[in-house]
Amino acid sequence: MSVVKSSLSETALKTVGNALQGALVDLVDLSLVAKQVHWNVIGPRFRSIHLQLDEVVTTARTHSDTVAERASAIGVNPDGRAATVASTSGIGSVPEGWIKDVEAVDILVAALGSVVSRMRERIEATEEPDPVTQDILIGLTADLEKHSWMFQAESA
Repeated sequence: MSVVKSSLSETALKTVGNALQGALVDLVDLSLVAKQVHWNVIGPRFRSIHLQLDEVVTTARTHSDTVAERASAIGVNPDGRAATVASTSGIGSVPEGWIKDVEAVDILVAALGSVVSRMRERIEATEEPDPVTQDILIGLTADLEKHSWMFQAESA
């Protein structure tokens, strides 16, 4: 039961709610993956990658709040609990221990690529039922694609 009444139909609300929940999980997990790599990266490019990882964390955290608040605004309960993120994220796991700078870049290229791919699916899914949510997803995907480009350029 929602205390917030949505102007969306039940069908639209389900589609949009699923898109927002999936985006929230991906963004929370992306911030955790980037922070874990940030703490463990080593190698000659340590400093630049270390700083770049913090930029990804900031982007993911900022957008996760926007996504969660959009869900709440339309009457969908956002779920960013650790157990939910762990059981539903589509991002691969980070290896334990120190991570060479080259491997750190590969991990982020894969994580960002995975998240961007799912965000683009969500953009398509929300086009008709809720252009407002679609606009939020477009903006955050643009930011993630910029990070993806920068990490891919590191591995060229």
